[in-house]
Amino acid sequence: MPTLNWIGKEAVVKHHKDVPFRLLEPVTELSCGDNHGKESGNLIVQGDNLHALKALLPRYAGKVKCIYIDPPYNTGNEGWVYNDNVNSPEIRRWLGEVVGKEGETLDRHDRWLSMMYPRLVLLKQFLRDDGAIFVSIDDNEVGNLQALMREVFGAANEVATIVWEKGKKGDSKLVSVTHEYIVAFARNKALLKERKVRWRRKKPGVDAVLEHYESLRKKHGDEHAAIRKEMMAWYRALPKGDPRKAHKHYNWSDKRGLYFAADFAGPDDGRENRPRYPILHPITQQPCAIPSTGWRWEEDTTKAALAEDPPRIHFGTNHTTIPNRKSYLFEVDEEPMMSVFYKDGRAATLEVEAILGAGAFPFPKDSEVIADLVGMVVEPGDLVLDSFGGSGTTAHAVLRLNQHLKEPVRFLLVELNDDVARNKTRERVRKAIDGYTPLAGKKRVPVDGLGGGFQFCRLSAEPLFDADGQIRSDVKFAQLAEFVWFAETGTGFTGTADSPLLGIHEGRAIYLLYNGILKDKSVSGGNVLTGPVFDVLPKFGGPKVIYAAANRIGARAAREGITFKQTPYALEV
Repeated sequence: MPTLNWIGKEAVVKHHKDVPFRLLEPVTELSCGDNHGKESGNLIVQGDNLHALKALLPRYAGKVKCIYIDPPYNTGNEGWVYNDNVNSPEIRRWLGEVVGKEGETLDRHDRWLSMMYPRLVLLKQFLRDDGAIFVSIDDNEVGNLQALMREVFGAANEVATIVWEKGKKGDSKLVSVTHEYIVAFARNKALLKERKVRWRRKKPGVDAVLEHYESLRKKHGDEHAAIRKEMMAWYRALPKGDPRKAHKHYNWSDKRGLYFAADFAGPDDGRENRPRYPILHPITQQPCAIPSTGWRWEEDTTKAALAEDPPRIHFGTNHTTIPNRKSYLFEVDEEPMMSVFYKDGRAATLEVEAILGAGAFPFPKDSEVIADLVGMVVEPGDLVLDSFGGSGTTAHAVLRLNQHLKEPVRFLLVELNDDVARNKTRERVRKAIDGYTPLAGKKRVPVDGLGGGFQFCRLSAEPLFDADGQIRSDVKFAQLAEFVWFAETGTGFTGTADSPLLGIHEGRAIYLLYNGILKDKSVSGGNVLTGPVFDVLPKFGGPKVIYAAANRIGARAAREGITFKQTPYALEV
Protein backbone atom coordinates (compact mmCIF):
# COMPACT_ATOMS: atom_id res chain seq x y z
CA MET A 1 0.00 0.00 0.00
CA PRO A 2 1.35 3.46 -0.82
CA THR A 3 2.35 5.49 2.22
CA LEU A 4 2.50 9.20 2.83
CA ASN A 5 5.82 10.87 3.48
CA TRP A 6 6.68 14.38 4.63
CA ILE A 7 9.51 16.31 6.23
CA GLY A 8 9.51 15.52 9.95
CA LYS A 9 7.66 12.19 9.72
CA GLU A 10 10.49 10.15 11.22
CA ALA A 11 10.45 12.38 14.29
CA VAL A 12 6.76 11.91 15.01
CA VAL A 13 5.98 8.31 14.02
CA LYS A 14 6.71 7.05 17.54
CA HIS A 15 6.28 10.32 19.36
CA HIS A 16 3.09 9.18 21.09
CA LYS A 17 5.19 6.70 23.06
CA ASP A 18 7.40 9.51 24.39
CA VAL A 19 4.50 11.63 25.64
CA PRO A 20 4.49 11.30 29.44
CA PHE A 21 1.48 10.04 31.34
CA ARG A 22 -0.25 12.73 33.33
CA LEU A 23 -3.13 12.63 35.77
CA LEU A 24 -6.53 14.23 35.43
CA GLU A 25 -7.26 16.80 38.13
CA PRO A 26 -10.99 17.56 38.61
CA VAL A 27 -12.00 21.22 38.89
CA THR A 28 -15.19 21.09 40.92
CA GLU A 29 -16.21 24.73 40.44
CA LEU A 30 -16.19 24.28 36.63
CA SER A 31 -18.04 20.95 36.68
CA CYS A 32 -21.78 20.60 36.21
CA GLY A 33 -24.43 18.30 37.60
CA ASP A 34 -24.97 16.12 40.65
CA ASN A 35 -21.85 15.32 42.68
CA HIS A 36 -19.87 17.76 40.49
CA GLY A 37 -20.70 15.75 37.38
CA LYS A 38 -19.00 12.55 38.57
CA GLU A 39 -22.11 10.43 38.15
CA SER A 40 -22.71 11.51 34.54
CA GLY A 41 -19.67 9.75 33.09
CA ASN A 42 -19.00 12.83 30.92
CA LEU A 43 -15.67 14.66 30.88
CA ILE A 44 -14.40 17.98 29.55
CA VAL A 45 -10.60 18.08 29.76
CA GLN A 46 -8.56 21.23 29.27
CA GLY A 47 -5.07 20.65 27.96
CA ASP A 48 -3.02 19.73 24.93
CA ASN A 49 -4.92 16.89 23.34
CA LEU A 50 -1.82 14.75 22.81
CA HIS A 51 -1.14 14.77 26.56
CA ALA A 52 -4.83 14.52 27.40
CA LEU A 53 -5.31 11.48 25.17
CA LYS A 54 -2.32 9.80 26.81
CA ALA A 55 -3.83 10.56 30.24
CA LEU A 56 -7.23 9.18 29.21
CA LEU A 57 -5.91 5.97 27.60
CA PRO A 58 -5.53 3.93 30.83
CA ARG A 59 -9.22 4.45 31.57
CA TYR A 60 -10.77 4.42 28.10
CA ALA A 61 -8.55 2.41 25.72
CA GLY A 62 -10.74 0.15 23.61
CA LYS A 63 -13.92 1.59 25.18
CA VAL A 64 -14.97 4.34 22.73
CA LYS A 65 -17.64 3.55 20.14
CA CYS A 66 -17.42 6.75 18.10
CA ILE A 67 -14.82 9.48 17.62
CA TYR A 68 -15.64 12.77 15.93
CA ILE A 69 -12.96 15.43 15.51
CA ASP A 70 -12.86 18.79 13.77
CA PRO A 71 -9.11 19.49 13.60
CA PRO A 72 -7.56 22.69 12.21
CA TYR A 73 -8.22 22.86 8.47
CA ASN A 74 -4.82 24.44 7.84
CA THR A 75 -6.23 27.26 5.73
CA GLY A 76 -3.46 29.73 6.52
CA ASN A 77 -5.96 32.21 7.95
CA GLU A 78 -5.15 34.03 11.17
CA GLY A 79 -7.41 35.03 14.03
CA TRP A 80 -9.27 31.78 14.63
CA VAL A 81 -10.24 30.87 18.19
CA TYR A 82 -8.53 27.52 17.64
CA ASN A 83 -5.61 28.80 15.56
CA ASP A 84 -6.40 27.27 12.21
CA ASN A 85 -3.02 27.56 10.54
CA VAL A 86 -1.31 25.35 13.15
CA ASN A 87 0.89 28.20 14.33
CA SER A 88 -0.34 28.31 17.93
CA PRO A 89 2.45 28.74 20.51
CA GLU A 90 1.72 25.27 21.92
CA ILE A 91 2.14 23.54 18.57
CA ARG A 92 5.17 25.66 17.61
CA ARG A 93 6.81 24.70 20.91
CA TRP A 94 5.97 21.06 20.30
CA LEU A 95 7.40 21.13 16.78
CA GLY A 96 10.59 22.72 18.09
CA GLU A 97 11.01 20.11 20.81
CA VAL A 98 10.05 17.02 18.82
CA VAL A 99 10.96 17.72 15.20
CA GLY A 100 13.89 19.96 16.07
CA LYS A 101 15.58 22.43 13.75
CA GLU A 102 14.13 20.59 10.80
CA GLY A 103 10.74 21.95 11.92
CA GLU A 104 11.83 25.50 11.17
CA THR A 105 11.80 24.73 7.44
CA LEU A 106 8.59 22.73 7.35
CA ASP A 107 5.86 24.06 5.12
CA ARG A 108 2.27 24.34 6.30
CA HIS A 109 1.33 20.82 5.20
CA ASP A 110 4.37 19.23 6.85
CA ARG A 111 3.50 20.92 10.14
CA TRP A 112 -0.11 19.84 9.89
CA LEU A 113 0.81 16.23 9.21
CA SER A 114 3.36 16.27 12.05
CA MET A 115 0.65 17.53 14.38
CA MET A 116 -2.03 15.06 13.24
CA TYR A 117 -0.09 11.79 13.00
CA PRO A 118 0.59 11.01 16.69
CA ARG A 119 -2.90 12.17 17.65
CA LEU A 120 -4.53 9.79 15.18
CA VAL A 121 -2.33 6.95 16.40
CA LEU A 122 -3.51 7.55 19.96
CA LEU A 123 -7.14 7.97 18.90
CA LYS A 124 -7.06 4.56 17.22
CA GLN A 125 -6.24 2.95 20.58
CA PHE A 126 -9.47 4.32 22.07
CA LEU A 127 -11.80 2.72 19.53
CA ARG A 128 -13.71 -0.47 20.17
CA ASP A 129 -13.44 -3.11 17.46
CA ASP A 130 -16.92 -2.11 16.27
CA GLY A 131 -16.19 1.61 16.55
CA ALA A 132 -15.79 4.36 13.97
CA ILE A 133 -14.07 7.71 13.54
CA PHE A 134 -15.31 10.76 11.60
CA VAL A 135 -12.98 13.66 10.75
CA SER A 136 -14.13 17.00 9.32
CA ILE A 137 -11.80 18.66 6.82
CA ASP A 138 -11.79 20.85 3.70
CA ASP A 139 -9.85 20.98 0.44
CA ASN A 140 -6.65 22.22 2.06
CA GLU A 141 -5.81 18.84 3.62
CA VAL A 142 -8.45 16.32 2.51
CA GLY A 143 -6.00 14.41 0.30
CA ASN A 144 -3.35 14.28 3.00
CA LEU A 145 -5.92 13.30 5.63
CA GLN A 146 -7.26 10.42 3.53
CA ALA A 147 -3.73 9.08 2.98
CA LEU A 148 -2.90 9.53 6.67
CA MET A 149 -6.07 7.75 7.79
CA ARG A 150 -5.39 4.85 5.43
CA GLU A 151 -1.91 4.51 6.91
CA VAL A 152 -3.04 4.66 10.55
CA PHE A 153 -6.38 2.83 10.39
CA GLY A 154 -5.81 0.64 7.33
CA ALA A 155 -7.12 1.18 3.81
CA ALA A 156 -9.51 -1.76 4.21
CA ASN A 157 -11.32 0.15 6.97
CA GLU A 158 -12.17 3.21 4.89
CA VAL A 159 -15.94 3.74 4.82
CA ALA A 160 -16.52 6.94 2.84
CA THR A 161 -15.66 10.57 2.36
CA ILE A 162 -18.91 12.45 2.88
CA VAL A 163 -19.43 15.77 1.10
CA TRP A 164 -21.25 18.38 3.17
CA GLU A 165 -22.60 21.26 1.08
CA LYS A 166 -22.91 24.17 3.52
CA GLY A 167 -23.97 27.04 1.28
CA LYS A 168 -25.08 28.04 -2.19
CA LYS A 169 -22.56 30.82 -2.70
CA GLY A 170 -18.83 31.03 -2.10
CA ASP A 171 -16.15 33.64 -2.62
CA SER A 172 -13.78 32.69 -5.42
CA LYS A 173 -12.57 34.14 -8.69
CA LEU A 174 -12.31 30.67 -10.25
CA VAL A 175 -14.53 28.03 -8.59
CA SER A 176 -17.04 28.73 -5.84
CA VAL A 177 -16.25 26.15 -3.16
CA THR A 178 -19.34 25.63 -1.02
CA HIS A 179 -18.59 22.27 0.58
CA GLU A 180 -16.31 20.48 2.98
CA TYR A 181 -15.77 16.83 3.88
CA ILE A 182 -16.22 14.26 6.62
CA VAL A 183 -13.78 11.36 6.28
CA ALA A 184 -15.18 8.18 7.84
CA PHE A 185 -13.24 5.06 8.87
CA ALA A 186 -14.24 1.97 10.83
CA ARG A 187 -11.91 0.41 13.38
CA ASN A 188 -12.63 -3.00 11.84
CA LYS A 189 -14.85 -2.82 8.76
CA ALA A 190 -14.72 -6.59 8.22
CA LEU A 191 -16.16 -7.13 11.70
CA LEU A 192 -19.04 -4.75 10.95
CA LYS A 193 -19.82 -6.73 7.79
CA GLU A 194 -19.60 -10.02 9.69
CA ARG A 195 -22.06 -8.73 12.30
CA LYS A 196 -24.26 -7.27 9.54
CA VAL A 197 -24.08 -3.84 11.15
CA ARG A 198 -26.10 -1.12 9.41
CA TRP A 199 -25.50 2.56 10.10
CA ARG A 200 -28.78 4.45 10.09
CA ARG A 201 -29.79 7.96 11.08
CA LYS A 202 -33.18 9.35 12.04
CA LYS A 203 -34.97 10.93 9.09
CA PRO A 204 -35.05 14.71 9.65
CA GLY A 205 -38.34 15.88 11.10
CA VAL A 206 -39.71 12.41 11.87
CA ASP A 207 -39.68 12.77 15.65
CA ALA A 208 -41.55 16.10 15.47
CA VAL A 209 -44.19 14.62 13.13
CA LEU A 210 -44.76 11.61 15.37
CA GLU A 211 -44.89 13.86 18.43
CA HIS A 212 -47.59 16.00 16.82
CA TYR A 213 -49.51 12.89 15.75
CA GLU A 214 -49.45 11.57 19.34
CA SER A 215 -50.90 14.87 20.55
CA LEU A 216 -53.79 14.43 18.09
CA ARG A 217 -54.33 10.86 19.24
CA LYS A 218 -54.74 12.14 22.80
CA LYS A 219 -57.16 14.78 21.53
CA HIS A 220 -59.27 12.63 19.15
CA GLY A 221 -58.71 9.06 20.31
CA ASP A 222 -59.66 6.66 17.50
CA GLU A 223 -61.44 9.29 15.39
CA HIS A 224 -58.93 8.83 12.58
CA ALA A 225 -60.80 10.99 10.07
CA ALA A 226 -60.47 13.97 12.42
CA ILE A 227 -56.81 13.15 13.01
CA ARG A 228 -56.14 13.06 9.26
CA LYS A 229 -57.86 16.39 8.69
CA GLU A 230 -55.75 18.10 11.36
CA MET A 231 -52.52 16.40 10.23
CA MET A 232 -53.01 17.66 6.66
CA ALA A 233 -53.77 21.18 7.88
CA TRP A 234 -50.65 21.09 10.06
CA TYR A 235 -48.46 19.98 7.16
CA ARG A 236 -49.85 22.77 4.93
CA ALA A 237 -49.05 25.39 7.57
CA LEU A 238 -45.38 24.40 7.77
CA PRO A 239 -42.94 26.70 5.96
CA LYS A 240 -41.38 25.63 2.69
CA GLY A 241 -38.20 23.65 3.28
CA ASP A 242 -39.19 22.56 6.80
CA PRO A 243 -37.96 18.94 7.21
CA ARG A 244 -41.30 17.95 8.76
CA LYS A 245 -43.07 18.84 5.52
CA ALA A 246 -41.20 16.06 3.71
CA HIS A 247 -43.42 13.54 5.54
CA LYS A 248 -46.75 15.11 4.52
CA HIS A 249 -47.85 11.93 2.70
CA TYR A 250 -48.02 10.25 6.11
CA ASN A 251 -51.49 11.50 6.98
CA TRP A 252 -53.62 8.37 7.37
CA SER A 253 -53.75 6.57 10.71
CA ASP A 254 -55.16 3.59 12.53
CA LYS A 255 -54.62 2.28 16.05
CA ARG A 256 -51.15 1.07 15.08
CA GLY A 257 -49.98 4.54 14.07
CA LEU A 258 -49.51 7.15 11.35
CA TYR A 259 -49.09 5.69 7.88
CA PHE A 260 -48.78 6.38 4.15
CA ALA A 261 -51.06 4.51 1.73
CA ALA A 262 -48.23 3.25 -0.48
CA ASP A 263 -48.47 1.75 -3.95
CA PHE A 264 -49.32 -1.96 -3.82
CA ALA A 265 -48.77 -2.65 -7.52
CA GLY A 266 -46.00 -4.92 -8.66
CA PRO A 267 -43.09 -3.27 -10.49
CA ASP A 268 -43.31 -3.14 -14.27
CA ASP A 269 -40.33 -5.45 -14.75
CA GLY A 270 -41.68 -7.60 -17.59
CA ARG A 271 -42.70 -10.54 -15.44
CA GLU A 272 -45.73 -12.28 -16.96
CA ASN A 273 -46.49 -14.34 -13.85
CA ARG A 274 -46.90 -11.38 -11.47
CA PRO A 275 -49.41 -12.33 -8.65
CA ARG A 276 -53.05 -11.52 -9.62
CA TYR A 277 -55.15 -13.14 -6.89
CA PRO A 278 -58.44 -11.56 -5.70
CA ILE A 279 -58.56 -9.29 -2.62
CA LEU A 280 -62.06 -8.78 -1.20
CA HIS A 281 -63.13 -5.31 -0.11
CA PRO A 282 -64.01 -5.41 3.64
CA ILE A 283 -67.35 -3.59 3.13
CA THR A 284 -68.65 -4.64 -0.30
CA GLN A 285 -67.06 -8.13 -0.11
CA GLN A 286 -66.39 -7.81 -3.85
CA PRO A 287 -62.95 -8.40 -5.44
CA CYS A 288 -61.00 -5.16 -5.62
CA ALA A 289 -59.58 -3.75 -8.84
CA ILE A 290 -56.20 -5.30 -9.68
CA PRO A 291 -53.33 -3.13 -11.01
CA SER A 292 -52.18 -3.87 -14.55
CA THR A 293 -48.82 -5.15 -13.29
CA GLY A 294 -50.36 -7.40 -10.63
CA TRP A 295 -49.69 -7.30 -6.87
CA ARG A 296 -46.38 -6.50 -5.20
CA TRP A 297 -46.70 -9.38 -2.70
CA GLU A 298 -47.39 -13.07 -3.05
CA GLU A 299 -50.82 -14.21 -1.84
CA ASP A 300 -49.60 -15.74 1.44
CA THR A 301 -47.91 -12.43 2.41
CA THR A 302 -51.08 -10.48 1.65
CA LYS A 303 -53.25 -12.92 3.64
CA ALA A 304 -50.93 -12.49 6.64
CA ALA A 305 -51.10 -8.69 6.29
CA LEU A 306 -54.91 -8.80 6.15
CA ALA A 307 -55.05 -11.05 9.23
CA GLU A 308 -53.22 -8.55 11.42
CA ASP A 309 -55.13 -6.18 13.71
CA PRO A 310 -55.38 -3.63 12.25
CA PRO A 311 -54.81 -4.97 8.70
CA ARG A 312 -51.74 -3.69 6.87
CA ILE A 313 -53.77 -3.15 3.69
CA HIS A 314 -55.47 0.21 3.05
CA PHE A 315 -58.77 0.06 1.17
CA GLY A 316 -60.68 2.75 -0.72
CA THR A 317 -64.37 3.47 -0.21
CA ASN A 318 -65.34 0.48 -2.37
CA HIS A 319 -63.90 -2.34 -4.47
CA THR A 320 -63.43 -0.21 -7.59
CA THR A 321 -60.36 1.39 -6.00
CA ILE A 322 -57.04 -0.47 -6.04
CA PRO A 323 -55.93 -1.17 -2.42
CA ASN A 324 -52.65 0.12 -1.02
CA ARG A 325 -50.21 -1.21 1.54
CA LYS A 326 -49.73 0.69 4.80
CA SER A 327 -46.24 2.10 5.37
CA TYR A 328 -46.03 3.21 9.01
CA LEU A 329 -43.79 6.17 9.72
CA PHE A 330 -42.47 4.78 13.01
CA GLU A 331 -41.27 1.67 11.14
CA VAL A 332 -39.39 3.59 8.42
CA ASP A 333 -38.06 6.48 10.51
CA GLU A 334 -34.40 5.77 9.73
CA GLU A 335 -32.26 5.98 6.62
CA PRO A 336 -28.59 5.71 5.62
CA MET A 337 -26.64 8.95 5.52
CA MET A 338 -26.05 10.09 1.96
CA SER A 339 -22.47 10.58 0.81
CA VAL A 340 -23.51 14.07 -0.33
CA PHE A 341 -25.90 16.19 1.72
CA TYR A 342 -26.89 19.82 2.19
CA LYS A 343 -27.20 21.63 5.51
CA ASP A 344 -26.78 25.40 5.67
CA GLY A 345 -23.64 26.17 7.63
CA ARG A 346 -25.16 29.32 9.13
CA ALA A 347 -27.50 27.32 11.36
CA ALA A 348 -24.62 26.18 13.57
CA THR A 349 -23.34 29.73 14.02
CA LEU A 350 -26.80 30.97 14.97
CA GLU A 351 -27.15 28.19 17.55
CA VAL A 352 -23.79 28.95 19.18
CA GLU A 353 -24.38 32.71 19.17
CA ALA A 354 -27.76 32.20 20.84
CA ILE A 355 -25.96 30.36 23.66
CA LEU A 356 -22.67 32.27 23.92
CA GLY A 357 -23.40 35.61 22.26
CA ALA A 358 -22.70 37.20 18.89
CA GLY A 359 -19.26 36.41 17.45
CA ALA A 360 -18.47 33.94 20.21
CA PHE A 361 -17.00 31.20 18.03
CA PRO A 362 -16.38 31.37 14.26
CA PHE A 363 -17.52 28.49 12.05
CA PRO A 364 -18.68 25.96 14.65
CA LYS A 365 -20.01 22.60 13.51
CA ASP A 366 -23.72 21.83 13.39
CA SER A 367 -24.90 19.81 16.40
CA GLU A 368 -27.74 18.23 14.38
CA VAL A 369 -25.31 16.93 11.74
CA ILE A 370 -22.92 15.59 14.38
CA ALA A 371 -25.87 13.99 16.20
CA ASP A 372 -26.74 12.22 12.94
CA LEU A 373 -23.16 10.95 12.53
CA VAL A 374 -22.81 9.79 16.11
CA GLY A 375 -26.36 8.45 16.25
CA MET A 376 -25.69 6.11 13.30
CA VAL A 377 -22.96 4.33 15.25
CA VAL A 378 -23.74 4.41 18.96
CA GLU A 379 -26.12 2.45 21.16
CA PRO A 380 -27.41 3.52 24.60
CA GLY A 381 -24.58 3.60 27.13
CA ASP A 382 -21.81 3.99 24.53
CA LEU A 383 -18.94 6.47 24.70
CA VAL A 384 -18.11 9.29 22.25
CA LEU A 385 -14.75 11.11 22.09
CA ASP A 386 -13.83 14.49 20.59
CA SER A 387 -10.23 15.60 21.13
CA PHE A 388 -10.67 18.96 19.35
CA GLY A 389 -13.52 20.13 21.58
CA GLY A 390 -13.85 23.70 20.27
CA SER A 391 -17.26 25.14 21.01
CA GLY A 392 -18.57 21.86 22.44
CA THR A 393 -20.66 20.78 19.46
CA THR A 394 -20.03 17.07 19.99
CA ALA A 395 -21.19 17.21 23.61
CA HIS A 396 -24.29 19.17 22.54
CA ALA A 397 -24.98 16.54 19.86
CA VAL A 398 -24.70 13.72 22.41
CA LEU A 399 -27.06 15.54 24.79
CA ARG A 400 -29.55 15.84 21.90
CA LEU A 401 -29.33 12.10 21.24
CA ASN A 402 -29.91 11.27 24.88
CA GLN A 403 -33.41 12.76 24.79
CA HIS A 404 -34.57 9.58 23.04
CA LEU A 405 -32.46 7.01 24.90
CA LYS A 406 -33.18 5.13 28.12
CA GLU A 407 -29.46 4.90 28.94
CA PRO A 408 -27.44 8.00 28.01
CA VAL A 409 -24.51 8.04 25.64
CA ARG A 410 -21.47 9.59 27.37
CA PHE A 411 -18.95 12.08 25.98
CA LEU A 412 -15.26 12.88 26.44
CA LEU A 413 -14.13 16.29 25.17
CA VAL A 414 -10.61 17.75 25.10
CA GLU A 415 -9.89 21.41 24.39
CA LEU A 416 -6.38 22.87 24.20
CA ASN A 417 -7.10 26.55 24.83
CA ASP A 418 -7.80 27.35 28.49
CA ASP A 419 -10.04 30.35 27.75
CA VAL A 420 -12.03 28.43 25.13
CA ALA A 421 -12.36 25.38 27.39
CA ARG A 422 -13.68 27.41 30.34
CA ASN A 423 -15.74 30.10 28.61
CA LYS A 424 -16.84 28.49 25.35
CA THR A 425 -16.76 24.68 25.49
CA ARG A 426 -17.82 24.34 29.11
CA GLU A 427 -20.28 27.23 29.04
CA ARG A 428 -22.10 26.00 25.95
CA VAL A 429 -22.45 22.47 27.33
CA ARG A 430 -23.57 23.78 30.73
CA LYS A 431 -26.28 25.93 29.16
CA ALA A 432 -27.40 23.07 26.93
CA ILE A 433 -27.79 20.99 30.10
CA ASP A 434 -29.43 23.62 32.31
CA GLY A 435 -31.36 25.60 29.69
CA TYR A 436 -30.84 29.20 28.60
CA THR A 437 -32.42 32.36 27.21
CA PRO A 438 -30.92 33.17 23.78
CA LEU A 439 -28.35 35.98 23.78
CA ALA A 440 -28.67 36.60 20.05
CA GLY A 441 -31.27 36.19 17.32
CA LYS A 442 -34.77 37.52 16.78
CA LYS A 443 -36.51 35.06 19.10
CA ARG A 444 -35.49 35.23 22.75
CA VAL A 445 -37.78 32.41 23.92
CA PRO A 446 -36.17 30.40 26.77
CA VAL A 447 -34.78 27.03 25.68
CA ASP A 448 -35.33 24.06 27.99
CA GLY A 449 -32.29 22.22 29.31
CA LEU A 450 -31.41 18.77 27.99
CA GLY A 451 -30.27 17.48 31.39
CA GLY A 452 -27.10 15.62 32.31
CA GLY A 453 -23.78 16.79 33.69
CA PHE A 454 -20.01 16.68 33.21
CA GLN A 455 -16.80 16.71 35.19
CA PHE A 456 -14.31 19.40 34.19
CA CYS A 457 -10.65 18.38 34.52
CA ARG A 458 -7.21 19.77 33.84
CA LEU A 459 -4.01 17.84 33.28
CA SER A 460 -1.57 17.65 36.16
CA ALA A 461 1.39 19.96 35.80
CA GLU A 462 3.81 17.13 36.51
CA PRO A 463 3.86 13.71 34.79
CA LEU A 464 3.02 10.50 36.64
CA PHE A 465 6.74 9.72 36.90
CA ASP A 466 9.29 12.22 38.19
CA ALA A 467 12.59 13.14 36.57
CA ASP A 468 14.25 10.06 38.09
CA GLY A 469 11.60 7.73 36.69
CA GLN A 470 9.96 7.16 40.07
CA ILE A 471 6.23 7.31 40.75
CA ARG A 472 5.31 10.68 42.23
CA SER A 473 4.67 10.47 45.96
CA ASP A 474 1.20 12.03 45.70
CA VAL A 475 -0.14 9.43 43.24
CA LYS A 476 -3.03 7.47 44.74
CA PHE A 477 -3.65 3.75 44.39
CA ALA A 478 -6.71 4.23 42.18
CA GLN A 479 -4.73 6.46 39.82
CA LEU A 480 -1.84 4.04 39.48
CA ALA A 481 -4.23 1.10 39.10
CA GLU A 482 -5.48 2.52 35.80
CA PHE A 483 -1.97 2.71 34.41
CA VAL A 484 -1.02 -0.77 35.64
CA TRP A 485 -4.12 -2.30 34.08
CA PHE A 486 -3.50 -0.52 30.78
CA ALA A 487 0.19 -1.47 30.75
CA GLU A 488 -0.72 -5.12 31.27
CA THR A 489 -3.82 -5.43 29.08
CA GLY A 490 -3.84 -2.54 26.64
CA THR A 491 -7.46 -1.89 27.60
CA GLY A 492 -9.19 0.74 29.71
CA PHE A 493 -9.61 0.02 33.41
CA THR A 494 -13.21 -0.34 34.56
CA GLY A 495 -12.63 -1.78 38.04
CA THR A 496 -13.24 -0.16 41.41
CA ALA A 497 -9.58 0.07 42.54
CA ASP A 498 -10.45 -0.88 46.11
CA SER A 499 -8.49 -4.13 46.19
CA PRO A 500 -4.97 -5.26 45.23
CA LEU A 501 -6.69 -7.62 42.77
CA LEU A 502 -7.47 -5.26 39.90
CA GLY A 503 -9.27 -7.89 37.84
CA ILE A 504 -8.99 -10.95 35.62
CA HIS A 505 -7.89 -10.53 32.01
CA GLU A 506 -7.65 -13.39 29.51
CA GLY A 507 -7.38 -15.96 32.30
CA ARG A 508 -4.79 -14.23 34.46
CA ALA A 509 -5.23 -12.21 37.63
CA ILE A 510 -3.58 -8.80 37.83
CA TYR A 511 -2.52 -7.45 41.23
CA LEU A 512 -1.04 -4.14 42.34
CA LEU A 513 0.73 -3.62 45.67
CA TYR A 514 1.04 0.09 46.26
CA ASN A 515 0.33 2.89 48.68
CA GLY A 516 -0.94 0.87 51.62
CA ILE A 517 -3.71 -0.98 49.81
CA LEU A 518 -3.39 -3.73 52.45
CA LYS A 519 -3.91 -1.22 55.28
CA ASP A 520 -0.31 -1.59 56.53
CA LYS A 521 -0.81 -5.22 57.50
CA SER A 522 2.52 -6.10 55.97
CA VAL A 523 6.04 -4.94 55.12
CA SER A 524 6.24 -1.40 53.70
CA GLY A 525 2.50 -1.02 53.75
CA GLY A 526 2.10 -3.96 51.38
CA ASN A 527 4.18 -2.46 48.57
CA VAL A 528 6.68 -5.34 48.63
CA LEU A 529 5.73 -8.89 47.65
CA THR A 530 6.59 -11.19 50.57
CA GLY A 531 5.20 -14.52 51.74
CA PRO A 532 2.89 -12.97 54.38
CA VAL A 533 1.72 -10.35 51.86
CA PHE A 534 0.90 -13.00 49.28
CA ASP A 535 -1.05 -15.03 51.86
CA VAL A 536 -3.48 -12.15 52.47
CA LEU A 537 -4.05 -11.32 48.80
CA PRO A 538 -7.44 -12.23 47.24
CA LYS A 539 -7.16 -15.81 45.98
CA PHE A 540 -7.07 -16.85 42.32
CA GLY A 541 -6.32 -20.36 41.14
CA GLY A 542 -4.78 -19.51 37.78
CA PRO A 543 -1.72 -17.52 36.64
CA LYS A 544 -1.08 -14.22 38.40
CA VAL A 545 0.76 -11.01 37.47
CA ILE A 546 1.80 -8.98 40.51
CA TYR A 547 3.11 -5.43 40.30
CA ALA A 548 5.07 -4.35 43.39
CA ALA A 549 8.12 -2.37 44.47
CA ALA A 550 10.19 -5.53 45.10
CA ASN A 551 9.93 -9.32 45.15
CA ARG A 552 11.02 -11.18 48.28
CA ILE A 553 9.03 -14.37 47.74
CA GLY A 554 11.85 -16.27 46.02
CA ALA A 555 11.20 -19.63 44.37
CA ARG A 556 7.64 -19.67 45.69
CA ALA A 557 6.65 -17.30 42.88
CA ALA A 558 7.06 -19.99 40.23
CA ARG A 559 5.13 -22.56 42.32
CA GLU A 560 2.25 -20.12 42.77
CA GLY A 561 2.13 -19.21 39.07
CA ILE A 562 3.29 -15.63 39.73
CA THR A 563 4.83 -13.32 37.15
CA PHE A 564 6.43 -10.46 39.07
CA LYS A 565 6.74 -6.97 37.57
CA GLN A 566 8.53 -4.20 39.41
CA THR A 567 7.05 -0.73 39.66
CA PRO A 568 7.74 1.77 38.23
CA TYR A 569 10.06 0.17 35.69
CA ALA A 570 7.47 -2.23 34.23
CA LEU A 571 5.05 0.58 33.52
CA GLU A 572 6.65 1.89 30.35
CA VAL A 573 3.83 1.71 27.79
